[in-house]
Amino acid sequence: MVDVLDDKRTATRFRILVEIAKRQPAVSQGEIAEEVGVTSQAVSEYARALVDDGLVEKEGRSRYRVTNEGVDWLFGAAEDVSRFAEHVTEDVLEAMSEDAAIAADGIEEGETVTLSIEDGLLHATSGDAGPATGTATTDAAAGTDVGVTGFEGVIDLEAGSVTVVQIPSVRSGGSRAADPEAVADACEGADLVAAAGIEAVVALREAGVEPAVTVAAGEVAAAAAERGLSVVVLATTDAVGRVTDVLRDGEVAYEVRESQ
Repeated sequence: MVDVLDDKRTATRFRILVEIAKRQPAVSQGEIAEEVGVTSQAVSEYARALVDDGLVEKEGRSRYRVTNEGVDWLFGAAEDVSRFAEHVTEDVLEAMSEDAAIAADGIEEGETVTLSIEDGLLHATSGDAGPATGTATTDAAAGTDVGVTGFEGVIDLEAGSVTVVQIPSVRSGGSRAADPEAVADACEGADLVAAAGIEAVVALREAGVEPAVTVAAGEVAAAAAERGLSVVVLATTDAVGRVTDVLRDGEVAYEVRESQ
């Protein structure tokens, strides 16, 4: 366990030093005692020890100031607490959380299952073949949803990619300036086709393709690519930047093409 949480005294010392830093230089020991849940006498003893250790300076009656050494100690202790909180959140609580998956075969509650991503969706298969596994929390027939918890390992998944096809805005010709064959070719084989802008929707329909998504195209494309899907986004020249900004922020691989 991290140092600041090793024992009650160290944790109390940390909290009292934080309260002094918040209230300095005029410090009410009674207010700190109420906040921390100890007696005023205890606060006085802790404050005296902090002064002796060079973490706090006493400037007069009920006047204290945290020293540079005290600030450094607080930073180090806060980082310890932060790392411990991250460990609890990511390693403990996430492993305890329950998620739903599609059962690839018949599964019984308590059974170990292997986890995989297929068509962007989490699937569970009986057995511990791995590399990612979990424990079923419900019974499930093949093709139905099953609860899974106790996740271990990393799901073997190759990230997808996004192709952004530019469509001229209506004032520059809109869908009429796009080549339907080029649009259809760009969409061929894609797992998901999205449109950003009316001109893009019309260009897709004229190419015989119905977009699955017509709002929040960048966000949807980024989420789909993270799940291993191949995505095509038709976007008007006015919307291309908004789409690529989302992809770039999500560190999703993408390329931009013309529609002609």
